[in-house]
Amino acid sequence: MKKIAIIGGTGGQGTGLALRWARAGHEIYIGSREESKACASADSLKTICIDVACSLLEIEKSDIQAVKEKVPEAKISGFDNLEAAKRADIIVLSVPYSHLIPTVASIKEALTEGKIVVSVVVPLSTAVGGKATTVIAPWEGSASEVIQSLVPENVQVISAFQNVSADRLSDLANTVDCDIIVCGGSKDARKNIMELARDIPGARAIDGGPLQNSRLVEPITALLIGMNIRYKVKEGMGIRFTYLPE
Repeated sequence: MKKIAIIGGTGGQGTGLALRWARAGHEIYIGSREESKACASADSLKTICIDVACSLLEIEKSDIQAVKEKVPEAKISGFDNLEAAKRADIIVLSVPYSHLIPTVASIKEALTEGKIVVSVVVPLSTAVGGKATTVIAPWEGSASEVIQSLVPENVQVISAFQNVSADRLSDLANTVDCDIIVCGGSKDARKNIMELARDIPGARAIDGGPLQNSRLVEPITALLIGMNIRYKVKEGMGIRFTYLPE
């Protein structure tokens, strides 16, 4: 069991990851600028987990005793961003690019040695009034490298989960057909996050190498958004790499 803070856990991507990892047995801390909003989101996510489990096990939710005996309660709680980050070993940043720098500044006190920061952030052009189908180019090269420039040197920064659909993640009744490219940090840190990717049924973790490769991975999200629009795929497409050795 890992202790995971999802900063931006009230948004679509953060919500989907929280649901998947809570179902896998990890302890999830939803972070928001307003603690009340984080707590409300955490309660809602716990209810979703119970509803899905009851459906899969064919248990009536009104049968309280059966629910208690057969449906484990999801370990999800809500806090303000700083408190959520303090409690976790892995901190997932799932915020719009325009909020990235102030968000990192707000949790910097919690970024101590041994912690891993995972960036799900994509520098979409919406941050400057543009379209979601294009990206802007940060001076550092990528959103993940912006984070690397802001955190202490003893904190590992990983780039992952940008290209997996939020709607697919939130649909707990179905698997996720998508590869997860994991870049940055040390080999051990990448391995840690690749294990989290494998906890999402149907997803496959791929070692993407150094953090600089996130410059290539992040723009795939904008490509997928455009393709979803053209092909009218409301739930979102995924990506797969073929002929990859097992």
